[in-house]
Amino acid sequence: MITVIDYDAGNIMSVIKAFEYLGEKVSLTADRSEILKADRLVLPGVGAFGDCMDKLNSRGLPEVIREAVGNGIPFMGICLGLQLMFEDSEEAPGVGGLSLMKGHVKRLPQTDGLKIPNIGWNSLDLPRESRLFEGIKDGSFVYFVHSYYLSASDEDVVCATIDYGTKVHAAVEKDKIFGCQFHPEKSSDTGLSIIRNFLKVK
Repeated sequence: MITVIDYDAGNIMSVIKAFEYLGEKVSLTADRSEILKADRLVLPGVGAFGDCMDKLNSRGLPEVIREAVGNGIPFMGICLGLQLMFEDSEEAPGVGGLSLMKGHVKRLPQTDGLKIPNIGWNSLDLPRESRLFEGIKDGSFVYFVHSYYLSASDEDVVCATIDYGTKVHAAVEKDKIFGCQFHPEKSSDTGLSIIRNFLKVK
């Protein structure tokens, strides 16, 4: 059973449909007991960092998420869900994130020829082997929609990057915690392969 954390964020249904397409049963819940007995947890997200943290906090979800991750339940953050995994964001000064990993979310820099937000397909650089990208070729394209980007404190957790006016940490992996700035559920066969790899994590 895949448990998708429900906090009224955007993009939840497309994530659910991708897992269901791969034959998985999906539960959408904010219930503590359901989250803590999940086989795998997914935190999607589209919107603003501060608003989404407010929604998570209002449901008491940050502590539950940290407990579940501490218990070793495989966890994946997608798009804003990746950003929420880290300490804070320039989008919402003074608002703390989940702090599952160390790092900060910054505004994409204004760069000649590049539009903000970054909307569209970008090719991934894969700096190291990872379970999330097993069988996926360096340079594979995935779909992004974002104005802010992750700068992880420990580059050893970074398993994919793109260059968009700066080096963007596009995916992370540490123990059983995973995150993608891009949308695997909207990234065609490559995205489905990434989701399958997450489903194989034990």
